[in-house]
Amino acid sequence: MNDISEKQTPTEACGSLALALGSAPSLPTNYEELPIPMRRVVREEYVRRQGGLCSHCNAPLAGEPSASVQKLRINERLFPPNFFKWPVHLHHSHDTGMTIGAVHCRCNAALWQYHGE
Repeated sequence: MNDISEKQTPTEACGSLALALGSAPSLPTNYEELPIPMRRVVREEYVRRQGGLCSHCNAPLAGEPSASVQKLRINERLFPPNFFKWPVHLHHSHDTGMTIGAVHCRCNAALWQYHGE
């Protein structure tokens, strides 16, 4: 589906718009300025550019994070509800707002809890 139709979700429409314009999203981009549906498009572009690997642990995003990340103790109470519901996250700098890459949910939690990212 390359044209934008009323039956598309906002995410599909954003993805279709990018395809119609013949370009992928420009990366990095400011996470805080992205409409929520566009965040998925940007995350998927990072996954594509990263060859399906996590930008933090380099393990395939379709699977579990690396053993070193899995053994870290994560305090789930530090994170918002549903944070762990989504397996792949769009990592971004909390200082600049700029996107960094696609990461496993657990890697994103470890980056924030242990490194303040």
